[in-house]
Amino acid sequence: MSGSAAIATTIFGLAMVATLLIGVLSARGRDKGMAEWSVSSRGLGVLFIWLLMAGETYTSFSFLGTAGWSYSYGVPILYLVAYLTTGFAVAYVVGPALWTYASRHRLLSIADMAEHRFRSRPVGILVAVTATVFIVPYVQVQIQGMGVVVNAMTYGNVDLHVAAVISFVVAEAFILVSGLRGSAWVSVLKDVLVIVAVVFLAVWVPLHYLDGYGDFMTRMVREKPEWLTFPGHESGGLNGTWFVSTLLLNAVTISIFPTTVAGYLSAKSPNALRRNALLLPWYQLLLFIPMMVGAVALFALPTLGNPDLALFRLVTDSLPAPLVAVIGVAGALSAIVPMSVFMLAIGTLCGRTLLGGGNGSDPRSRLHRARAAGEPEGEPGSTADVRIKRLSQLVCFLAGLVALLGSLFYPNTLVQLSVLSYEGLAQLVPLALLSLFWRRLSAVAGVAGMLVGLGVVLLLWWTDNDPWHGVNGGLLGLAANLLVAAAVTYARPPAPGPAPARQTPSPEQEPA
Repeated sequence: MSGSAAIATTIFGLAMVATLLIGVLSARGRDKGMAEWSVSSRGLGVLFIWLLMAGETYTSFSFLGTAGWSYSYGVPILYLVAYLTTGFAVAYVVGPALWTYASRHRLLSIADMAEHRFRSRPVGILVAVTATVFIVPYVQVQIQGMGVVVNAMTYGNVDLHVAAVISFVVAEAFILVSGLRGSAWVSVLKDVLVIVAVVFLAVWVPLHYLDGYGDFMTRMVREKPEWLTFPGHESGGLNGTWFVSTLLLNAVTISIFPTTVAGYLSAKSPNALRRNALLLPWYQLLLFIPMMVGAVALFALPTLGNPDLALFRLVTDSLPAPLVAVIGVAGALSAIVPMSVFMLAIGTLCGRTLLGGGNGSDPRSRLHRARAAGEPEGEPGSTADVRIKRLSQLVCFLAGLVALLGSLFYPNTLVQLSVLSYEGLAQLVPLALLSLFWRRLSAVAGVAGMLVGLGVVLLLWWTDNDPWHGVNGGLLGLAANLLVAAAVTYARPPAPGPAPARQTPSPEQEPA
């Protein structure tokens, strides 16, 4: 091992130890109940919510895929900033509504909310299973992204598989012990390093490889004009129609993404979420830097074989080992933080809804009967609460293990499904979000719409027709979903029974 590799590997090892300590120790002095583990007892303030949710948006894709898309296609990568920023505008309205509904009824996930809204545990189970199917590939993507980052930052001395195992062990260790609070604290370290790393790259890369930003922009306009206009360079049809349809789909979908909802429900109050929605778009400005780095690589590395390595090839070729290590650790933590939240979300969804008996909203459930009899089932610290938490932790571990094994032995199987993640999760929007405002929507209508939407998405993907004439297949699926849900709803008479509680929070209901 060369001196540079030894330095980078040592710094990486120390960073992983620090990550473990920060994540594990963050749970000291906290209660051990399910609500603390899954949503930090709804006690995080604006700063921690901002760090946590920023950590979910700046993933290993930000270092690898963003630069890679910029290198390969050019302007289509701007969809990333566009949908995230638009999504935070949606979150300004959706976040407080979901927080109020979940807080009032002691709910912990979108599956909980769907079960409570329709008074049906089968609906909650369907939402939990569907969400899990489309989230597990994301965990594998982060594990494999971590492997690529660590392999690059250590100059090839740490194997991809070894790095994958390290990421799994580190993320599982602190998420099983500390839950969402551990991810929030690790996000502090991660975001400090990310901001330092990308701001440095914003100055260093164009000055080192070109004659500054003026020269960079002049050469882009003169030599690479097709990278600057839709549909980009050999992008396979990622034109303006695809851009707008993907922006609309993802901006709505991210508002009910299980990891986003975990961030919502961990807040102290709806106002914390509103402030967070105003602040988070500023964080997305950092995404322009990997885009710029990928574009600079067009001139510095014109024959680069793997576009996803554009950023780290420039870094390892031009910087000393300590700086390479710092940037590499920022990239590694950008995989570990979202991966940990993804696994926690899966644990909360399946551990409580699928295995733990639900939230007691369905009159047929054991928990409902126990509450009706005056038993303290589900209360923090109760036997049932401890049991549900342990089941959720077990599911969290198993989900991570499945993703790890997939990354080691079947690296392309689950990752192929990840391209459908947003499109698949979008089909939960009527059941998990619109149903809270659309009081007449029935469980039958919502489920029928979701199944049709998923069918459309899978059919378009299977027949290689996504996008269809430029339109994102997920948006077409959601349109079919809503049409079927509306048709079934208005074809059936309104069902008798209590209407859902009012969703928008009032000032007197919000904590100070």
